Amino acid sequence: MRRRDFLAAAAGVAAVVANPASALAATGQRPGAATLPDLDLGDYPVVARVRARKALEHLKVLSDRIGPRIGGTESEHRARDYLVRELRSLRYQVSTQPFTVPDKYLAQIGQWQAGASRFGSLGVTVTAPFIEVVDGQLPDLTGKIAFYVNAPAGSAHVHAAIERGAVAVVLGRISSTANKSSAFSPALDRDVTVPVVGLAQVHTEKLRAQGSGQLTISTTHHPNLTSYNVIAERPATFPWRDNGVVMVTAHYDSVPGSPGANDDGSGTVLCLELARVLRYLPTHKALRFALWGSEEQGLLGSRHYVSQLSAEEIARIKGVFQNDMVATSHDPATAYWLLSVDGADNTTTQQVRAAAQRLGYDPRVHGPVARGSSDHVPFHEKGMASANFSWRGEGGPAQLEPIYHTPEDTIRDNISLERLQVSLELIGSAAYRLATQR
Repeated sequence: MRRRDFLAAAAGVAAVVANPASALAATGQRPGAATLPDLDLGDYPVVARVRARKALEHLKVLSDRIGPRIGGTESEHRARDYLVRELRSLRYQVSTQPFTVPDKYLAQIGQWQAGASRFGSLGVTVTAPFIEVVDGQLPDLTGKIAFYVNAPAGSAHVHAAIERGAVAVVLGRISSTANKSSAFSPALDRDVTVPVVGLAQVHTEKLRAQGSGQLTISTTHHPNLTSYNVIAERPATFPWRDNGVVMVTAHYDSVPGSPGANDDGSGTVLCLELARVLRYLPTHKALRFALWGSEEQGLLGSRHYVSQLSAEEIARIKGVFQNDMVATSHDPATAYWLLSVDGADNTTTQQVRAAAQRLGYDPRVHGPVARGSSDHVPFHEKGMASANFSWRGEGGPAQLEPIYHTPEDTIRDNISLERLQVSLELIGSAAYRLATQR
């Protein structure tokens, strides 16, 4: 950082502390906190400035305007371009890291995105009346779309419908538990000559309630795909000694059919807002924000990133704060979980716990407990301090909101500004504290 920027950063810290309004905002009771905060000097410029509502403006673009962001497809690339523009506007050093990902098989049923079977007809559009096939009855389906709800496992029902003249097959699932079913790409035992698609529960219920009418189904095969990680960095303000790197991360893709507001648009916009707040604050370590592509296909982006790190680069990374699902409005999700792969404390969980104590959030914070299933895993496997941070139910970190991975993961149905604000304050304070340590 240039001397002018360093002086601006120092002045910014002093201004927050000296300004009575800012100081009052930072020292007042935090949203949902059990006690008044007892802040360190370094907490003030973070807590007084992070704003969930500013992060929400980014989420409107990602979740409402772009919608489902499927790894390697044009929708994910639109999100990538938005993230690059925003981070460059904050004067970070921004790069993209490409990597290949598996083909995708998607479908549209009107305005609904679904999964398409790779064994069915692809690149076609079919318009026809639909009929629900129930109780083992199999009427004449000539020129019709066969609609099954919770069909038995296997391919027999699909083949039987095609033999009776069906021009397409729609498979829907309605879960017997509180957790709703997501869109899926049906597996078959052999190729068929008509489209076969898998519909999410909310759309299955709407189609069943509709009862009859015309459907238009389009299927698409997306081959030769490239996904991207977006990496943004600013150096330490004291560059004469290398004290390492602090990373704040999230994944920006989503599953088919889901706008991914909480999973993981929330973590993504947390990174953008913290990048804004931390960009000029003085640190002894570099700050690196990483937004992963194609997490939903098996942590592909973070695994690729870690695979490219040299031993020297691995040694420089002092902590990875992964943020996955940090703003759900699901009522029972009152616990903020510290999730390390092995359940052990490490630098990141210690820093977040300490931040929770300073800010008065400690009773809401649980863990660390053992939990993988997010982008902290590849870093842990290489010995780097890392953890995932997320709002879940009090009963345990596996207690997710029922609309997880569904079309209902929207801002309206699944985002709490209060929980997003708490997440911003905890991760911002923890990451900044680590970055200022010598």
